[in-house]
Amino acid sequence: MGKTILVGGFGPGISTAVAEKFGAEGYAVALAARNAERLDAGVRELTKKGIRAAAFPADLSDAAAVRALVDKVRTSLGPVSVLQWTAYGSSAGDIVKADEKEIRAALDIAVTGLLAAVQAAMPDLQKAEEAGVLVTNGGLGLFDPNVDAMAVQWNAMGLAVANAAKHKLVGLLSHRLKADGIYVGEVMVLGTVKGTPWDSGQATIDPAQVAEKFWTLFKQRTEPFAQIG
Repeated sequence: MGKTILVGGFGPGISTAVAEKFGAEGYAVALAARNAERLDAGVRELTKKGIRAAAFPADLSDAAAVRALVDKVRTSLGPVSVLQWTAYGSSAGDIVKADEKEIRAALDIAVTGLLAAVQAAMPDLQKAEEAGVLVTNGGLGLFDPNVDAMAVQWNAMGLAVANAAKHKLVGLLSHRLKADGIYVGEVMVLGTVKGTPWDSGQATIDPAQVAEKFWTLFKQRTEPFAQIG
């Protein structure tokens, strides 16, 4: 049976590097995000490298849309053996002033969408020879007073809350799915990634390095967490 990785939140940087790494290792690659043009461009680049890939435009904050996405990937490329989640939301910058819709938007991508994807892919993951759920996270989710002060200063409090919740979810899923033979792991990135919209020319983190870390965690299947940066 072929191997398929679903990359949720595809864009420049880490998700592109992960798609290329797993594609080079023999996985068919499903790219999912809202921006259809970006997805199509990603498919073209992967195809040039000899990687089987397909685009699946979807709103990853909508649980119903995520469940439908997994069904479409399964039909088009085969069962999902690896789920990689880089999607995030940056709403609710000031959580004191944010309304409930903004707060929910941040959590819907980081937690609800991710969990919906895992639930929808469970039948495939349970049958896969090497199953994995791989989650990209950011350093604002760390439990540290200095990090909290930074999130407030940057007006990124909603993102910090969502990252912290995602970090906890990864830990819970890691223990919950271990008996099913499903590896769950997270790479927390502390800094700016090269080639992303936030790179002003001084970014220090190579996305290929993050992709290699994901691959190492996935193959070794012993540690659920790693930091880069």
